[in-house]
Amino acid sequence: MNAKLEKFKKNICGKHVILLGVGVSNKPLIKQLISYGAYVTCCDKSTAIEDDFMEERKKGANFRLGEHYLDDLNCDIIFKTPGIRPDIPQLQAAEKAGIIVTSEMEVFFKLCPCKIIAVTGSDGKTTTTTLIYKMLTQEGFTCHLGGNIGKPLLPEIENINPDDYAVLELSSFQLMSMRQSPDVAVVTNLAPNHLDIHKSMEEYIDAKKNIFRYQNKSGILVLNAANDITRSFADEANGDVVFFGGDSDVHIEENTIYYGKKPVIKKDDICLPGEHNVENYMAAIAAVGKKVSVESIKSVANNFKGVEHRIEFVREVDGVKFYNDSIASSPTRARAGLYAFNRKVILIAGGYDKKIAFDDFGKDIKERVKRLYLFGATAPLIKEAVIKAYDGGRTLPIITQYTTLEQIVKEAYMAAEAGDVVILSPACASFDMFKNFEERGKKFKELVKKL
Repeated sequence: MNAKLEKFKKNICGKHVILLGVGVSNKPLIKQLISYGAYVTCCDKSTAIEDDFMEERKKGANFRLGEHYLDDLNCDIIFKTPGIRPDIPQLQAAEKAGIIVTSEMEVFFKLCPCKIIAVTGSDGKTTTTTLIYKMLTQEGFTCHLGGNIGKPLLPEIENINPDDYAVLELSSFQLMSMRQSPDVAVVTNLAPNHLDIHKSMEEYIDAKKNIFRYQNKSGILVLNAANDITRSFADEANGDVVFFGGDSDVHIEENTIYYGKKPVIKKDDICLPGEHNVENYMAAIAAVGKKVSVESIKSVANNFKGVEHRIEFVREVDGVKFYNDSIASSPTRARAGLYAFNRKVILIAGGYDKKIAFDDFGKDIKERVKRLYLFGATAPLIKEAVIKAYDGGRTLPIITQYTTLEQIVKEAYMAAEAGDVVILSPACASFDMFKNFEERGKKFKELVKKL
């Protein structure tokens, strides 16, 4: 029996709980809290979600939607969505009034009966998290995948046993208010990102540190030795540190990934394209290499074809290969897509402005792109960075700006030749034109499949 869970059920029964920021993924949590006897009010700025929650209304959930959703937060407990900053005045006032402000993930950490392995970073989080999950599952462990991917795990808490593993991807938004850390913390890398939400790069880095800040001496911190920021975290670690990359604990010798002196897999065993995915494998091996056999790791490498929207092969048309890398919502992430192929690519980029500079991305485009299609709010900014990168040098690639993705896919196909690679790797978030990167990627795939 999970004594912590039973105590939580008892304490929340009869309490008024507000879910602040509501998405479809909250449905299981709403039902769970109601089943525990809580009175639930769901508050969200969007009124468009109302029709999605008819069943929850019938079970007793109340909804306050629209511009004034923050006006009255008088309750016992607030479950905050990661997209809402913890320091907004309304939440600060609630805490001063004695209201508990928490999140689904924070409560999960407190109640989870098993070991937690969590991954964060600017790039590679989802793939690394998925690799860890698949390696442990292949070895025979029962694992639960969640956090920033998969489904909310708090509603699954009653099905989690002490010998299981919870494998989580955690964003900087989820980590900002965390005051507990996982048993094994992995930081893939860090580069400027989400500076439209975070007040500074320093705040972004500080949020990431919460993934290991509250570990004890038994904690394990996995860090990228090749990244200056993550490497510096080792000085603040409370437990053991395992490095990957470069000349470290998990490294590459003669095309083989080694864990210490033990050869694990060859780079050629990995199905996924690109050196960045080799790095993702090294991070995963650093996290679970002592728990998982070489055979299990090799099986995953041979069979795992990747996560949707991450340099995902869509289709080949008349010798032209189309790839969906819609997850690439920052320049550093898009860079990985450009260097994943042994040829220059036709790139589709642009989107919502997260206030990240494109100077280095312009240099990457100079080296790796033969034709550039731009759309969205950042199109002129990316074009300016590319022109700056050429600095009067050799001829610019053909750069075209369009209003819609439909126009771009059609024109890119018409201009491409057999053997070309066309990749959607936007280097920007999607919010100026799409609900999220998944919607953007699905739209791209739909358009490619119609060619």
